[in-house]
Amino acid sequence: MGKTIKELLASETPIEQVSVAGWVRTRRDGKTCSFIEINDGSCVASLQIVVEQSCSGYEMLKKILTGSSIRVEGALVPSPAPKQKWELHAKQIRLIGPADSTYPLQKKGHSLEFLRTIAHLRPRSNLFGVVFRFRSKIALAVHEFFQKRQFIYVHTPIITTNDCEGAGRMFRVTTLSGNIDLAPEKDFFGKPAYLTVSGQLEAEALACALGKVYTFGPTFRAENSNTSRHAAEFWMIEPEAAFYDLESDMTLAEEFIRSIAQFCLENCKEELEYFAQRVDPQVYQRLTVVATKPVTRIPYNEAIGILQKSGRNFEFPPTYGENLQAEHEKYLTEVYFKGPVTVFNFPRAIKPFYMRLNDDNETVAAMDVLVPEVGEIIGGSQREERLETLLENMKYHGLKERDYWWYVDLRRYGTVPHAGFGVGFERLLMFLSGIQNIRDVIPFPRTPGNAEF
Repeated sequence: MGKTIKELLASETPIEQVSVAGWVRTRRDGKTCSFIEINDGSCVASLQIVVEQSCSGYEMLKKILTGSSIRVEGALVPSPAPKQKWELHAKQIRLIGPADSTYPLQKKGHSLEFLRTIAHLRPRSNLFGVVFRFRSKIALAVHEFFQKRQFIYVHTPIITTNDCEGAGRMFRVTTLSGNIDLAPEKDFFGKPAYLTVSGQLEAEALACALGKVYTFGPTFRAENSNTSRHAAEFWMIEPEAAFYDLESDMTLAEEFIRSIAQFCLENCKEELEYFAQRVDPQVYQRLTVVATKPVTRIPYNEAIGILQKSGRNFEFPPTYGENLQAEHEKYLTEVYFKGPVTVFNFPRAIKPFYMRLNDDNETVAAMDVLVPEVGEIIGGSQREERLETLLENMKYHGLKERDYWWYVDLRRYGTVPHAGFGVGFERLLMFLSGIQNIRDVIPFPRTPGNAEF
């Protein structure tokens, strides 16, 4: 096995004999030697290969075009160029996989729209190499956060018969053809089944046995939305904890976003430097604010009052009983409080059936964590643990008890207060990086009319 380019560039001393493999970014030929720039995906930087006529395999050089894969053996030596520490003087070069002149990623600027049409190749570009390495690091940070707090990682179903969010429009899973609603009992699962929009309900069952759990997996929404913030397939992080109330849930959510921001500042310096130069100059400032500034907590009715008294001409006038819009969230975080905000105790009518009804019988113990530039990044609640109140909530929202019989059972057998929240992983990545379109933080985005690759 050879070395990665990241390992070689971090070397403290020359290496007399080393092997490295990667994809060609550029090749330029001089009178006595050629210079090849290769990248292997391990870091944003590429390695310069110096190929002289005495190198074994030199006769293949003309076939080594941009996009080709090669393996090189040689000596790692100090580079005379001012912006690179090392270069590799080739002793042997081998063409592994050729690429012809139609290779679309040439050394020039490409639009994000164009790169989305070649999602199978765009990870080889600098931007998307950085994005997907960053995604990997943040996934690790998510697991570390919950594991350190003794949360157990659980896997909830991708196929479900429960409509957790009241979304209604879910992806149907069926083996039947024709009118599938005429005889659902003949379908594979004996009843209508869908791709899940959330693992929360199942996570509640596991939390009521294991104490503290979290899910981290794919979820699906069949919304015909082509905005920069929506995708049909995305990943969700959903912790759930027994014996938690709204207060402890808000504390966990605020600790989570603060911890992830701090992780970025400490462990993603290469990626953040790239984002600051090429994507969002404010990325360091935004993450520092979230990592260090205390989160302000305000009830929903207070937030509506602040918005109504702001004097701003909002596109959607703030109204009690309506959800906060992105423009409202940005005003609260960027103008009024100049930092992250947690809004809690929302009107019952605009929230799902499982949220705990407050003593006023008008609001539920729900919360949203808002951050600058993005707005809502976390949504959660204390769950309704009281059997009779849950049944009344289900009736209020037009749901049938028999469809959620097992969920109701949790309130019959050893019920406890419990709470949790959800974080869309891709929206978290957008906030951390400054990337403006969700399609650019997912390797192969699924959106209305688009399921290529």
